[in-house]
Amino acid sequence: MSADIKTVAVVGTGVIGAGWAARLLFNGINVTATDPGGAPERLRESVENAWASMSALFPNPPARGELRFERNLVDAVGDADFVQENAPENEDLKRELLAEISRATKPEVPIASSSSGLLPSRIQSDCITPERVLIGHPFNPVYLLPLVETLGGDRTDPAVLDLADAFYTSIGMHALRVRREVEGYISDRLQEAMWREILHMVKDGIATTDEIDRAIAYGPGLRWAGMGTCLTFHLAGGAGGMRHMLEHFGPALEQPWTHLKAPELTPELIERMADGCEAQADGRSVRDLERERDAYLVAVLQALRDVNVGAGQTLPPVN
Repeated sequence: MSADIKTVAVVGTGVIGAGWAARLLFNGINVTATDPGGAPERLRESVENAWASMSALFPNPPARGELRFERNLVDAVGDADFVQENAPENEDLKRELLAEISRATKPEVPIASSSSGLLPSRIQSDCITPERVLIGHPFNPVYLLPLVETLGGDRTDPAVLDLADAFYTSIGMHALRVRREVEGYISDRLQEAMWREILHMVKDGIATTDEIDRAIAYGPGLRWAGMGTCLTFHLAGGAGGMRHMLEHFGPALEQPWTHLKAPELTPELIERMADGCEAQADGRSVRDLERERDAYLVAVLQALRDVNVGAGQTLPPVN
């Protein structure tokens, strides 16, 4: 019963944790945040920075939730109805942290990890009542992008997954259940394949970071916003759909167009990637770029809402 979730403990307040806090507070959920680095001022600044963008998408939000910062983990999670953990992507760290959280929370409280690729069966292994531990993997910025991938480990209770899906849906997210426990889940496995090819193209001097980004933003990226890859290629087959597309273009899959193995991350490649992105930023700070990104995401989401397609379906209609 997601309606019973009134307070969420956000453990770790970096980019992802701060994004969770903003989305939760905007949806009237109280947030108790904790971080060993102790940065309540930075967290509040991040929440305020996200507020204008969320307000453009959700014009009639409920009363704002209350934000409280606790430096002690046990105090932060003790009274929570749901826990969202956002520690660095380190299996040993997460396993130890989740075990500590499981000892400090009420026994029925779901514990979700924002892990982007670790196996839940491994990180839940030291927890008491591991059946309530799951993955709730969001996408940055969490306060605007609705996708959250959910999956459990071999000891996760399916009812806890159902509860988490219902809760995420109640705060405007699209909960996508991952059918099988696999590293990287769905979206990050797809992004990783593209990322490896990007690194190869920069390494081999085929394209710059700017050229690669334009190749996506001016072309397939626009199609992906509403249909994704599979349905887009279905259209590429004309009246014959996907069958014709595969029959016609299938032989190209035998050509060595792409690499599966990532290139060696040499100092030269790191510098080439970093220099390219800094040139693209053209003096804009990360905060400046975040605001620019949020503005176009709001515009895209509003357009998708107008045609009731893709992520636009997660937004309430405009009165």
